[in-house]
Amino acid sequence: MAPHWTLKQLRLVALAAASGSYAKAAQDMGLSPPAVTAQMKALEVELGVPVFERVEGRLRPTAAGGELLAAQQRIAHALAEAERAIAALKSPDRGSVVVGVVSTAKYFAPMALAAFRKRRPEIELKLMIGNREEIIAGLVSLDLDLAVMGRPPAAMEAQTQVIGDHPHVVIAPPAHRLMRRRALSPASLSREPFLVREQGSGTRSLMERVFEEACVPHPPIAMEIGSNETIKQAVMAGLGLSFISAHTVAAEVADGRLVVLDVEGLPAVRQWLVVRARDKRLLPAGRALLDFLAKEGGTFLPKMPEGEGGRCFLPSR
Repeated sequence: MAPHWTLKQLRLVALAAASGSYAKAAQDMGLSPPAVTAQMKALEVELGVPVFERVEGRLRPTAAGGELLAAQQRIAHALAEAERAIAALKSPDRGSVVVGVVSTAKYFAPMALAAFRKRRPEIELKLMIGNREEIIAGLVSLDLDLAVMGRPPAAMEAQTQVIGDHPHVVIAPPAHRLMRRRALSPASLSREPFLVREQGSGTRSLMERVFEEACVPHPPIAMEIGSNETIKQAVMAGLGLSFISAHTVAAEVADGRLVVLDVEGLPAVRQWLVVRARDKRLLPAGRALLDFLAKEGGTFLPKMPEGEGGRCFLPSR
């Protein structure tokens, strides 16, 4: 027998879970608190189990409440997708695309998106910039149509297309004692203080892999920093070296504020990808952006300057 839950009841569950209060949920829905309480009691009678428990004066979903929350989120996504699909049917040349960009890619992705927007001004773009974990969460929840990132998420089925190569290098301040050494071994860096991204960062994971594959200890961590911009400033100030995307430091290397150390095995070249969840239905606007990034996104990647660091040019195509 099909359940008799209503969309209104599921919406009330979501609002009550977010606020911890039936009164606030009632206010958000334009209902009276007694009406909301009656709806929740009727839902619990239908289920035969409680939906919420009260902890320290706040409502907290039970296991059953958590299942209803998950169902409400799936339904909300499905309705939003239906609304967008119907809008696309009415105006096939229009539409919107929600794009997630990992923070390291902000040095080229906005330029690529601006070029696409100039070509297709009728398509609305919504941009979310975050760390790797935040972008993966957006893909998993299906909030994002597409994502620009350097490594596909392992925990979900995703479809990927290559944008271009993504080199990683070790940077130092211009006066560093190692700047004129050539063919430095990873072992020679294993005692140098490093400024690193947070755990879970793709750059941090790649750095650790480089040292592990060279069979040398990870270098000591002088500081863990969640921003590439702050890492660059800290390296310039002489607080340590850093393993970082070459695309984030092209401007600073060009004007001499940073140097790229000549390390054996580097640059470590990975790839920039445009990613979508396999379960995500792409409407024509999303498909147009996907095709654009796959075909032309690589032309917006920064190039390392000639001279110092010139060995870090992207491989020619």
